[in-house]
Amino acid sequence: MENKVNIFLFGKKYEVPSNLTIMGAMEYAGYQLVRGCGCRNGFCGACATIYRIAGKRELNTCLACQTKVEEGMYIATLPFFPLVKQVYDIEKIPTTETVMMQLYPEIYSCVGCNACTKACTQGLNVMQYIAYAQRGDFEGCAEESFDCVMCGVCSSRCPAGISHPQVALLARRINGKYLAPKSAHLQERVQEIKDGTFEELLEALMQKSIDEMKELYNNREIEK
Repeated sequence: MENKVNIFLFGKKYEVPSNLTIMGAMEYAGYQLVRGCGCRNGFCGACATIYRIAGKRELNTCLACQTKVEEGMYIATLPFFPLVKQVYDIEKIPTTETVMMQLYPEIYSCVGCNACTKACTQGLNVMQYIAYAQRGDFEGCAEESFDCVMCGVCSSRCPAGISHPQVALLARRINGKYLAPKSAHLQERVQEIKDGTFEELLEALMQKSIDEMKELYNNREIEK
C-alpha cells in the first residue's frame, strides 16, 4: 500500500500519496488545473505556492510542480501576483540608474529586511540584485537575477511594494541590448536569415516527419 500523508488544500483535508508533488497531489485530490500549472518543470513560475506545516509558525514558499507534499502541510497556491509593470521603449530609455528612478522608484524604499530573498522559490539573492539596480549596475543585477522565473513571491512579501521581477527584467534587457558584448557569429547568422540564405533548407525541413526531425536533431553537428 502507498504511504499516505494528510495535507490541507485551501483549508480542506485530503489524504494523498507521499511521493507526489503538491501539483500532483492537487490533481490526485480532484482539482482540475487549468491555470497556475504552466510548464510543470520549475521554469515558468506559474505555480507559486505558500504553505505552513502544522505545529510550525514558518510560512514557506515554493513552486508546486517541484515540491513534495509533507504530513500536515497547509497549502494555498498563488498563481498570479499583481506586479507593477511599467511600459517603456527599450530603444529610448537611458542606461544609467536614472531609468530605475523614473520607472521603479520604489526600489529606493527598500528597508533591507531580506524577506524577498527568504521567499524566493529559486533561492536567489533578491535583495542583492535590487541593490545592484539601485546603483545602476545592470550587469550585476542581470547576472544575479538570471534564474528568476517571475513567480512574484518575493514581491508578495515586500513591505516596500517593490516589483522585483520587473526590475530584474528591465536590467537584463538593458544589459543584453546595450552592455553585454555582441556575438559576431549570431549577428552574421541573423543577417543570413534576413538575406534568405536558409529558405530552401527550411522548406525542406518543413516537409519532414517528426521522426526524421528527431533523427536530424540527435545527430546534428554541435559547435565547439
